[in-house]
Amino acid sequence: MPQTLEAMSHAKAANVPVVVAINKCDKPAANPERVRIQLGSEGLPLEEMGGDVQVVEVSATTKAGLDKLEEALLLQAELMDLKARVDGSAQAYVVEARLDRGRGPLVTAIVKAGTLICGQHVVVGAEWGRIRAIRDTLGKVKDKALPSMPFEIEGLRGLPMAGDDIIVVESEGRARMLSEGRKKKLEKDRLKKIDEGRIEEIPNESEEDKPVRVELPIIVKADVQGTVQAVTDALRTLNSPQVYVNIVHVGAGTISQSDVDLAQACGACIVGFNIPRPPSSVTQSANRANIKIKLHRVIYHLLEDLGNLIVDKAPGTMETQVAGEAQILSIFELKGRSKAKGEDMKIAGCRVTDGFVNKVATMRLLRSGEVVFEGSCKSLKREKQDVDTVGKGNECGLAINDCNDFRVGDIIQCLEKVNRKPKFISSESGAVRIEC
Repeated sequence: MPQTLEAMSHAKAANVPVVVAINKCDKPAANPERVRIQLGSEGLPLEEMGGDVQVVEVSATTKAGLDKLEEALLLQAELMDLKARVDGSAQAYVVEARLDRGRGPLVTAIVKAGTLICGQHVVVGAEWGRIRAIRDTLGKVKDKALPSMPFEIEGLRGLPMAGDDIIVVESEGRARMLSEGRKKKLEKDRLKKIDEGRIEEIPNESEEDKPVRVELPIIVKADVQGTVQAVTDALRTLNSPQVYVNIVHVGAGTISQSDVDLAQACGACIVGFNIPRPPSSVTQSANRANIKIKLHRVIYHLLEDLGNLIVDKAPGTMETQVAGEAQILSIFELKGRSKAKGEDMKIAGCRVTDGFVNKVATMRLLRSGEVVFEGSCKSLKREKQDVDTVGKGNECGLAINDCNDFRVGDIIQCLEKVNRKPKFISSESGAVRIEC
């Protein structure tokens, strides 16, 4: 439900119409009516309640109701009176991009206006090419693509990013020039970000005591370019004050030997999402080089796996914790034990009320809740025998170096240094984070 509410808020903010598809209606425990009531209570004007938002019950598993969902979408489009010009140069944008071994870079796109014709020169993001073929959703070759028509083109020299605009130009020379200019700008922006990151990492005097931040290099491979970007963005959310997730390389397609070589050179972990297992030769090479390859098809499982890896790699933060407490019941003064120094030693007769008292730990003396003294343990005895540890409920004699100001009723805390590691936290909405 949190994700549904988030989607509703985005739609409201963008002022776009909504069509609701209630999924998993094939399940015995499905209760579409309850979902309708919940949506209505959140302010969504459903048709059943006198509003204009259509609701369709579907099942992604059995495909039930998908035809009705299509009808609802077509009806909504008709009500919106959607139109686009057909003549003139095309205005289109990339939905997805992937690399095919036989056909090269393939781009799935949609025309917003105009007509895209096979043979035209185009610039897509920072890439360019001449459209060699246009195919519809059924794989049939077309000579042109019209508005609202999803299609696939081949002929680009590289893979663009999802969301890039497709610009038609008059010649190959013009396409090359625009592409080179955009690539130079992207490289300039990339170097600028690197420089900004280096400046941020320069410690000032107030930051010298901060814990060291270690780096986790990662190579990301996914089935298509859009998935690569989504996985990369998701992995960056796992950055923490102790571990920096450094995406050293991304790409669409299966994991190759060159990916393993790069991972070996920079000590990276290879992450594959929604791709087949690499060839056995690549897997064996990775095993010999002790390179971790993590393959997943569910983004949450991927983030959980990487989150646990980050937790293991994090150096942690040294913190002082109270391991135990003892209450002073009586005070003993031993004279003549340090005559050479002219010192007397006071022993606090205590009972451990919580945890344990350890001889090698630091002791903190509290009086009325205020810290009076803090120092190392000089002596710890139980029944006149030197001991290392005294547990809860037992009595002991305790002396602290350079401290003779004991009073009955004072509390002595046993302090220990612990290395607190970060935690991988997941919420009911599916969001994840590293908590330090």
